[in-house]
Parts: sequence; C-alpha cells; structure tokens
Amino acid sequence: MYFDRKCKITFICNGATIFSEDGRFTDSEKYPPLSDMGQEEIEKICDFLKQRGIKNDKIYSSPAIRSLQSASMVAKTFKQDYEVLLDLHPRKCGSFNGLTFEQIAEKSPDLLERMINNPDIPTPDDAESVSAFITRVKNSIDKIIEENHGSRIIIVTHKDVIKAAVCAALNMPDTSMHRIYIKSGSATQISYFERWSSLIYCDYKPL
Repeated sequence: MYFDRKCKITFICNGATIFSEDGRFTDSEKYPPLSDMGQEEIEKICDFLKQRGIKNDKIYSSPAIRSLQSASMVAKTFKQDYEVLLDLHPRKCGSFNGLTFEQIAEKSPDLLERMINNPDIPTPDDAESVSAFITRVKNSIDKIIEENHGSRIIIVTHKDVIKAAVCAALNMPDTSMHRIYIKSGSATQISYFERWSSLIYCDYKPL
C-alpha cells in the first residue's frame, strides 16, 4: 500500500576527527580516528538515542575507523553487534585528499566549480563523481531496505554518505548534495515507504 512503511533508518554521522575540524576531504578508511571531541559527540548521541527511546533491529557501519569506533559505542548502548557495509565508504576524492575547501578554491577554483555544478564528471579526474557516489549509496541503502523490510535500522557512517542518502530519498538533483549540511556526531532519520520517502529530521546534534 501507498503508506506502508518499508523501513525506518536513523543515520548517525561519525564523531569529529582532526580532519573534520578543518573541513578536510578524506576517503581514507584507516585515518584519522575519532578525536576526544568526536568521542564526546558520540557519547551524547548515544544518550539521545536512549532518551528518545529509538528502537532498532539492526546496526550497520561504514568500514572507516572513525565510523567503526562510533558504531562500537552505539552498539554498546543497544547491547547489540553491528555489521560492516563496504559500499558505504566515503566518496573517493582522489588528489583532493587531505585538502580543505579553501585550499581547493585557492589552487583549483575551476575544479571546485566543476565538482559542484557538474556532478556527473569525476572531479578531480582521479576521484569518484558525485553522481556515481550518490548512486552507490542509493543502491546500498535499497539493498538494506529490501533485506530488512519492516525493520528499524541504525547506520553509522560519514557526512557525505548521509547527504547522498538525503538526496536520493527526496529525489533531489545531484547538484544539491553540497548544499546539505551534516555535522559530526549528528542524527538524521528517514522513513522509506513503498512509493516515497520522508525526511523525519536532519542533522540533529544534542547539546
């Protein structure tokens, strides 16, 4: 039926790292780990999950160390294990790795413009295109939904993955992804129905 909910997913953005403090691009799965502030953020989001009474049937995590650390804390809160999903790794950003938006804007303003306005073109050339990334995330989430029909899921992952999930769920143009703001240690919830999806809340971060 039109209003039959297939799945409810609460996306948890991994806690802060030394890179996120500067807004640096990174697709590394081994570095950086959570900073002290990042661990505090996840402690707060775990308290929020408990206080809000959020129920879940399964917990998934991106394979990056910062997400695995965050997922371990979330899983401990629910006294559950978690499953690693390889397809939810960060967008491959090629030679932009380790750079901030400001550094890219200064050194390669044309490439930054191309990445934002031409999402179907890999930018830089050795990166994953924004459109391909959104499609990858959508396909992975679609698979999760089909395998967990009627369930409530928690996915611990990255800012860009959550932004891609929001774009895909709301059928937003790929150029919109960079206009969505997701903070570290925040929660975003989407309900998926048979013919549409609803964004319940986005980028909530406990004080």
